Amino acid sequence: MKKITIAIDGHSSCGKSTMAKDLAREVGYVYVDTGAMYRSVTLYALRHGLFQADGSVNTEALEAEMPRIRISFKFNPETGRPDTYLNDEYVEQEIRSLEVSNHVSPIAAVGFVRAAMVAQQQQMGKDKGVVMDGRDIGTTVFPDAELKIFVTASAEVRAQRRFDELKAKGMPADYDDILKNVQERDYIDSHREVSPLRKADDAILLDNSNMTIPEQKEWLLQRFNEALAEP
Repeated sequence: MKKITIAIDGHSSCGKSTMAKDLAREVGYVYVDTGAMYRSVTLYALRHGLFQADGSVNTEALEAEMPRIRISFKFNPETGRPDTYLNDEYVEQEIRSLEVSNHVSPIAAVGFVRAAMVAQQQQMGKDKGVVMDGRDIGTTVFPDAELKIFVTASAEVRAQRRFDELKAKGMPADYDDILKNVQERDYIDSHREVSPLRKADDAILLDNSNMTIPEQKEWLLQRFNEALAEP
């Protein structure tokens, strides 16, 4: 049976990962959470003091450390989703903290970090049958993907979703801090020099501000079946 590559890009906290994970499970594809990869590098940098006092990245030190950073995914049968491991340590919860969220955009803007992550992602998706979500999947990682979706929602809606998600996990959350983080990340992601966040010309736009998760699932499955039916 024909297999395709699915690229789901968009702003932070707009539900890309949930959509991508659910679709992958539904159609039996491999799911790759590229955001978790950048978050893992960020966690490593935080643990090893690779941020300067002003919040910028000590790029020279980070570049020297890059060969020691290994990111892998292991399928969790309980959740039906992959968990993230940094150098064989389970970090799925820790990489979702607000501290990591506040530091991930400058890490993701570093050229050699993106180059290393993109190379890994292309390797993971070389056999197709993959759903990948991130910021530059449809533009940089898989420009030839058969199905490209660009997801957006208002900053307020996205902050509320992230707030609810953290609360549900029993993690500390402050709505105003989260909204500020969402707005800052939007700006950095859209203005960075390397692979800035932008909609690919051939991507389908989805504004899910007022959609439920089941509605999104149905919409995405429809787009998948349409892409699969194309000769």
